[in-house]
Amino acid sequence: MAHSDSEPAGAGGQGELAAYRLRRERELSSLYATVRSLTVLGEVDQVLLSIVREAHELIGSDFVYLSLRDTAGALVLSASAGTISSEFSSARMPAGAGLGGWVIETRAPVWVSDYRHADGFHRDPVFDRLVSDEGLVALLGVPLLVGERVIGVLFAADRTERPYEKDEVALLSAFADHAATALNNARLYDESRVALQRLQDAYRVIEGQVATMERAAAVHEALTHVVLTGGGPGDIAQSLVDHLEGVITIRDRDDEVVATRSPGVVTAGEDPGLEAELLARARRTGRCVHGEGSDGTVLSVAAIQAGGSHLGSLSLRRRAATESADVRMLERSAQITGLLALLRDARVEAEERVRGELLMELLSHPPLQPVHPALRDRALARGVDVDRLDTLVAADCHDRSTADVVRELHALSAEFSGLAGEFLGRATMLLRAEDAETAVRTLHQRLRRRLGTPVLVVADRITGHDRAHSYTLAVRCLDVMRSLGETDRGATTRRYAMYGLVFDPRRAQELEGFVTDSLGPLLDYDRRRATDLVSTVAAYFAHSGNLSRTAHALHVHTNTLLKRLDRIAALLGDDWRSADSALRLHLAVRLHQLRAVLDGPG
Repeated sequence: MAHSDSEPAGAGGQGELAAYRLRRERELSSLYATVRSLTVLGEVDQVLLSIVREAHELIGSDFVYLSLRDTAGALVLSASAGTISSEFSSARMPAGAGLGGWVIETRAPVWVSDYRHADGFHRDPVFDRLVSDEGLVALLGVPLLVGERVIGVLFAADRTERPYEKDEVALLSAFADHAATALNNARLYDESRVALQRLQDAYRVIEGQVATMERAAAVHEALTHVVLTGGGPGDIAQSLVDHLEGVITIRDRDDEVVATRSPGVVTAGEDPGLEAELLARARRTGRCVHGEGSDGTVLSVAAIQAGGSHLGSLSLRRRAATESADVRMLERSAQITGLLALLRDARVEAEERVRGELLMELLSHPPLQPVHPALRDRALARGVDVDRLDTLVAADCHDRSTADVVRELHALSAEFSGLAGEFLGRATMLLRAEDAETAVRTLHQRLRRRLGTPVLVVADRITGHDRAHSYTLAVRCLDVMRSLGETDRGATTRRYAMYGLVFDPRRAQELEGFVTDSLGPLLDYDRRRATDLVSTVAAYFAHSGNLSRTAHALHVHTNTLLKRLDRIAALLGDDWRSADSALRLHLAVRLHQLRAVLDGPG
């Protein structure tokens, strides 16, 4: 039978009354002392343990435990005092079941002298088994009330059958009221402390974000200043070093270092393999990528791109990992560097275009007419005196486009106070040179190094301001050189003066007369009979008169070759193979072949 606290417990006689009052005074004094001790505690776990210990001392029961309601309304044992098994310490009573369910429902104390035979409440088989295993018999439960809400139940238990006096019930109830307040205050304190910690964490995050934003704003301001003042990669690298504290390296489209800056705390380690791998990933993804070097430093690489063009790369090497804000800063800096590269390229292209136009006007200008003052002034504005341009250079590279060769000539033109550009599809340069031979050799070496591949360069000294004629001589001499098997040389047209009959258009009649006098009969015979005696003579001289090699080169039988040689002797005379005749004939054949290369057959 379960009992509520409304059931009376009598006391008779004056002696008993005095003893009762004395005991009540001690209990109340102990209650107040206990309550005062609860008020100094702050942590919820400390308050829970203190509640059950003090209740255990206050009531004197064998065992005291406190169960709190979870979100589902079930009672979960949260603290205990007295001997108890580990299984019971994790006990959980479903909502509405057991003595605790009755306490919650009535919001009043409930006790039973013998739990095994008590009735009036819903039993839970699991909890009943735990009570039996622990040997608990008498149970008293009082509610923990916060306002009108029951947050849990405080239990006192004994292992012998006994009733609970009304004073004991009132004492534990009073203690439970104060304990509920202390527990609620502890919860509020915990919530406040957690909220304060969250606020502090949020403040630190905000503080860090503000610092990051200020740093990003400072970098953005520095980069804007670089753009507005016409700065270059070195200025961008220095701006980043001041804020990112690492080694900044900027490379151009050819992966050549154009700027590097270091704060002095990190050495610029070399790891070409890792850098190349990261650059490939950065170009593929369009984002900044990271990797750890063999020396423990972190390398971050951002590709400098514009549309589909690769303009270079920007890298950061430092000990610390690259944060997201730093990544955005690097990517933004790569964009600014790309913008500067495009602006620089636009300026260079505009200047190259103007210089190319000046070159075309000069080469197209009639030699006997004075240069127009406007043209002269435009050239002077670029440091070029057109009256002192006395040498014309033409260059040709089999492995590079004309535009590539022109670009390199533009880069070298200022050193020679000249103009460079493309004229009639050829890379051309007008320059001032004291010694044309020295100038052409220097230009050849520079172009060879900058292009990284063999290149042919020809220079011609301009006479009578006839720049167009010098251009014709230079480009035709280039073609002759290539026909002769040259691929990598710098020379003047004078070096190939013996072939002047071929590449000088003004001597075309001389060439025609010489070839006709020497090869006329063979050329006429080949035209009339559709034979190839001129090629036979060329092969014969090319193989030093060796019949078997000549026949093999012509893909004919030796007897066929002998018949052709007899025919040649009949047309030219039997002495055509004599020293003087052979020299004249050999030269005529070679000039005829070179003329065919330059002017086409016929």
